[in-house]
Amino acid sequence: MHQQKRNDSVSLQLLLEHSDSGPLSSSLITEAEFSHNGDEISLTLTANSFSDIRARWNSIMRALIASEQSLEATSGGD
Repeated sequence: MHQQKRNDSVSLQLLLEHSDSGPLSSSLITEAEFSHNGDEISLTLTANSFSDIRARWNSIMRALIASEQSLEATSGGD
């Protein structure tokens, strides 16, 4: 396995499937570059370090969780 060095860039690819992917993807507009197709959201994160990508990952997850909770609250969880 490749040893991660402090100045190596790090990338993370994420593919999400959700029946409300359109509204969920809207929560990512300020967080990451993404594509939305049907029920899928695809995004790639790149950062200068593992700690930077971890921070970006946390921000994205908070945005998605808040968006999903909002959708559940307004649609009755359907």
